[in-house]
Amino acid sequence: MPRVFIPAQLRDLTGGQAEVQLQGQTVRELIEALEERFPGIRQRLCQQDELSPSLQLSIDGVFRRRSLNVKVPPESEVHFLPAFGGG
Repeated sequence: MPRVFIPAQLRDLTGGQAEVQLQGQTVRELIEALEERFPGIRQRLCQQDELSPSLQLSIDGVFRRRSLNVKVPPESEVHFLPAFGGG
């Protein structure tokens, strides 16, 4: 079961939990499982049908595109990280 790490700015919705294990084979399924457990989190993770531009997605240490259809292997670590801008 994938382990999902919650960024600090969303932990107010998770009761302070920084990490949860959820069932899901895609990022979309994991976000839906998060929403069931922590109502309101989807709205803060997503913008329309993509990951919010304020976040980046890392699966097993590899940054992924914003699509919610990205496959997630069963024993993965999934991180929703604040996006960093530069210039």
